[in-house]
Amino acid sequence: MPIREDDLEPVELIRQSGAILRVGKAMLSSGTGSYRVKTAMQQVAQALGLDRHQAHVTLTEITATSHRGPIFRTEVAEVRSIGVNAHRLQELTHLANGLRPGATVDQVNAELDRIEALRPLYPPVLNALFAAVACAAFAFLNNGGVIEVVGVLLAAGAGQAVRRYFLHRHVNQFAVTGLAAAVAVLVYLGFVQGLDALGGVGQGHEAGYISAVLFLVPGFALVTGALDLAKFDFSAGVAREVYALVVLLAAGISVWAVSWITGFAPDPAAALAIPPLVELLLRLLASFLGVLGFALLFNSPVRMALAAAVIGMVANTLRLELADLGMAVQAATMVATLVVGVMAAGVAPRMRLPRITLSVPAVVIMVPGAAVYRAFVSLNNGDADVAVTAGVQAVFVVISIAFGLAAARILTDRAWGFER
Repeated sequence: MPIREDDLEPVELIRQSGAILRVGKAMLSSGTGSYRVKTAMQQVAQALGLDRHQAHVTLTEITATSHRGPIFRTEVAEVRSIGVNAHRLQELTHLANGLRPGATVDQVNAELDRIEALRPLYPPVLNALFAAVACAAFAFLNNGGVIEVVGVLLAAGAGQAVRRYFLHRHVNQFAVTGLAAAVAVLVYLGFVQGLDALGGVGQGHEAGYISAVLFLVPGFALVTGALDLAKFDFSAGVAREVYALVVLLAAGISVWAVSWITGFAPDPAAALAIPPLVELLLRLLASFLGVLGFALLFNSPVRMALAAAVIGMVANTLRLELADLGMAVQAATMVATLVVGVMAAGVAPRMRLPRITLSVPAVVIMVPGAAVYRAFVSLNNGDADVAVTAGVQAVFVVISIAFGLAAARILTDRAWGFER
């Protein structure tokens, strides 16, 4: 009697390993950090009855080994799509958390089929509007006035529309980033030049174009990469930070090219003369709208986005007020991100939301995107003093964000506080 292939291969282990790897790939492509990808895969492995599961996760690759008794299976997968989808991440987290011992491969695959079939929550027009609102809020927080806010609103919306159009057609991400940055800057400069031609009120507002490209700052990658590093997952953390740096470089080159051609310099604007109470209220509003815009841009459901916006509003306004009182911006940022992490730890379980979908949008508004772009432009223009000052400030603020979030994790999550 001939030997069948099924008699030689552990067919059920192969099916189980494939389902676990499929969950990991879906989590990774949704934008979460490697720590959460590994945890989800382990949860599925336990529910399917495996004895042990180990995984090595980087930005685009997963190597996973499933153990059952004396046999094991190792598989390698590559994830080419790098993006953020908070809604899908929420559904995948519910899937992993909801599985119980005795679950079957068919059940897992059926849920994955449903989740992968989910379409974006918002159409392209709204997606562009969310980026526009977030960057317009940034413009005010960067000391922009009415002209800067309106110009950035138009420019960021146009840039995000271009970015989404080409990304959904699978054009190279770095090329799309450069193109979207160029479109946003040109729309902004066209707006202020048009105002100047019509009524002479556009002059002196050109520097606001830096805020128009802040929707391109890869905040999710920067923050999740920093958390991976804090968890001593260096392969994933370094890969995410390098990816974020290359995205910033692609956008920065476009910003510099337009700046060089037009002769405009991204000098920081002077603080607006606003009564303190009015300024506080406007900061609260701008912080809320900025975080809300970014959360919705990440395809967050409205309920999730509102929760992140409230957390970000409180923390970012606290950061700005502490800086005004004389605290170093790095220290103020660390305090604010610690507040974000602690608040997210309290809110996320009660709302049954992944913690990262609340904490990352809330701190993205603190990422020093304007300083990064200013450093790129100044470096290319040969102004080394400004470039070094802005660049060093940006690096230390990002480090402060990582320290604040990591400290919050250590204080509120035993898996982070104690090595096992």
